[in-house]
Amino acid sequence: MSLVEYQATQPATRELFKHWRKDDKWIERDDVWIKFLERKGKMTVGYGSPRCIGPELEFGAAVGDRYDEPVLLIKTAWGGKSLYKDFRPPSSGGEVGPYYTKMVAGVRDALAHLKNDFPGYADQGYELAGLVWYHGWNDGVDPKRAVPEYEQNLVNLIADVRKEFKAPKLPVVVGELTGPWADAPGEWATLRKAQAAAAARPELKGNVLFVPTRDFVRPAKESPNPTHGHHEFGNAETYFLVGDALGKGMVKLLAAANERK
Repeated sequence: MSLVEYQATQPATRELFKHWRKDDKWIERDDVWIKFLERKGKMTVGYGSPRCIGPELEFGAAVGDRYDEPVLLIKTAWGGKSLYKDFRPPSSGGEVGPYYTKMVAGVRDALAHLKNDFPGYADQGYELAGLVWYHGWNDGVDPKRAVPEYEQNLVNLIADVRKEFKAPKLPVVVGELTGPWADAPGEWATLRKAQAAAAARPELKGNVLFVPTRDFVRPAKESPNPTHGHHEFGNAETYFLVGDALGKGMVKLLAAANERK
């Protein structure tokens, strides 16, 4: 039994997942699709960390339930990568992070192959609607170099992605770092404050939102995989609740953007 299957069948958590299951099997959404590196298909479980889910699952439900148009999530994620080095945006100076370049290329590739990869797409056009940034652990383990730069690097990344895709007001949701350090002092607290401070910058006001997630962290002893703090102890409830919060945050930003039009 997979870790997400376990929590989907437990009395304390099964209600969360019931809209994703029918006759004890996982369903696929016809109106929400996902492209994750080389994998693609209708939104369902199986696009997260090993034997679990990521926040993409319930994020997809939140935005899919809100909009009549079909939704495509383009997920880029590689383990053990920092914003300081691996995702370093051009505006931060120094060598551009190879995974920043891969992220941008991955989005462009997905958009270039919509008709081939997603049967529901028929050249009706598309809107690049938003960016979610849920990240931070690898910068936290580099407190002398990466943590002091995190706020500015995140501001730069948002600006550079908007410039890359000619979307100057692209809505951005920043998810607070979770993991087993929700109330940790030192560099972990500093990193979380940097995430919130980046979203609160005056130049980003109104179209960038910081989403707190600390309430979704579950103790290791209550989780299926207590030795994997970097993957939320394999706790599908954490990923589910994070995804739901990020999705509702994005819906809020998009609604505000539509009101301003």
